[in-house]
Amino acid sequence: MNHVVGKYKVKDISLAEQGRMKIEWAESRMPVMMALRKKYENSKPLKGYKIAGCLHVTKETAVLIETLSAAGAQIAWSGCNPLSTQDDIAAALAANGTEIYAWHGMNVEEFYWCIDRTLDMKPNLTLDDGADLIFTVHNRFPDLAENIIGGTEETTTGVHRLRAMGADGKLKYPVIAVNDAETKWDFDNVYGTGQSSLDGILRATSILLAGKTFVVAGYGHCGSGVALKAKGMGCNVVVTEVKPTAALKATLEGMRVMTMDEAAKIGDVFITATGIKDILVKRHFEVMKDGAIICNTGHYDCEINIPDLESVSKGKRTVRTNNEEYTLHDGRKVYLLAQGRLVNLAAAEGHPSEVMDMSFANQFMSQLRLVNEHESGNKLSNDVHDIPVEQDQEIAGVKLSTLGYNIDKLTDEQIAYMDDYSAGT
Repeated sequence: MNHVVGKYKVKDISLAEQGRMKIEWAESRMPVMMALRKKYENSKPLKGYKIAGCLHVTKETAVLIETLSAAGAQIAWSGCNPLSTQDDIAAALAANGTEIYAWHGMNVEEFYWCIDRTLDMKPNLTLDDGADLIFTVHNRFPDLAENIIGGTEETTTGVHRLRAMGADGKLKYPVIAVNDAETKWDFDNVYGTGQSSLDGILRATSILLAGKTFVVAGYGHCGSGVALKAKGMGCNVVVTEVKPTAALKATLEGMRVMTMDEAAKIGDVFITATGIKDILVKRHFEVMKDGAIICNTGHYDCEINIPDLESVSKGKRTVRTNNEEYTLHDGRKVYLLAQGRLVNLAAAEGHPSEVMDMSFANQFMSQLRLVNEHESGNKLSNDVHDIPVEQDQEIAGVKLSTLGYNIDKLTDEQIAYMDDYSAGT
């Protein structure tokens, strides 16, 4: 049963103590975030600002939320995926005073109800993963945009769509593309998605990966990370792509490249990581091997066409948690994980804390940047803006130092040499 007390709605508030222990574990693995909390908890630069957030409710997100709160912000939060909320984390946040509306297994109507509740406080800032919150403001509550000084976006799909909105002149306030920071896409997307996606597959199936033909649709940052980890587990990795350079890169990194029509006949495990709909459709299900496992790690649940799968099936049953067995008309079985939603969050716990440390440091610093720009009178234009290179390098440097590593520094002479166009061979 969902419990409503004050300004929150969660599955079971009695899970708070369990969730708090997980949050404390994440804190011990997120030194950059904890350094930011310590730096700003006294000056409280976000005091007086209200942040509406729509992002997966995990222990790592809890560290971000409580760091924003420590810096003075008023928070209202919802989950950005119906199956990604961890109920004990939501309970722990609610018990600690966070206004939060999130529980695992909500339907689409409930999902948007939760987003609407975070907007009741009329926020000054938004924080998104997938841009559902920003789209809700623009499409249903455009008057709220007048009070919003800016937003941040966490993931590839959201940034892509927001850039399209910006190009069409439809964005009503500036958005910082956190996803496009090097310390996000080259770490969170690659190593985080790779490890957590395999974690979700293993929790839902308990199969031996070694020796399996593992098909990855999409060889962007997320797909390449999944392929890398699958290869490391002993899989025969096949990549499907539409971009020639990405396909060539996969080839030179030791992956087999072919069309999905070809791969559908030989794959044991399939995972989509494209951000595009209809990657696996009816004709693919019709030729898959008996026992094939299919899942998705892209933000939306349309990469696997589930209605198509149902149309060629005569029955289904849940055989394990997050594992549905579809029996096709000819008796073959295909196993769909996590209902086609993010397998790494719906069937596992999402990315490891250590890698989210940098992504969420970018979120925090970007929210602070929006406030600083606003207070200085230099409000950013209503478009999508990149993370400053200096911020990327600062976060990476702090992360390296917390890991105990030192790196070299260029001398003044070396710096001068870099720009000396009069120097020859």
